Amino acid sequence: MNTRFAKLTLATLISASIGLSPLTVMAADPAPAPAAVPATPAPAAQLEKAAKKSAKKSKKDKKAEKKAKKKSKKKAKAAQEPTAAQAPQQ
Repeated sequence: MNTRFAKLTLATLISASIGLSPLTVMAADPAPAPAAVPATPAPAAQLEKAAKKSAKKSKKDKKAEKKAKKKSKKKAKAAQEPTAAQAPQQ
């Protein structure tokens, strides 16, 4: 009978500790209070990220423009060379 009582007591203590553990964690955790403080610099960080993204896009645009110019130069050269090559043959 003594072991039954010990097992029951142990089971009760374990279940009570499991049930109360979230409350003790919430009471001991100071994170919710300081979380409001970094919320104000976050928009500034988001603005910086947006600016960086737009800068990256402009770099991509510049690269695409440069490629297009290069292709058009190649096409212009290719168009001029056959006519120049055909002229001496005739």
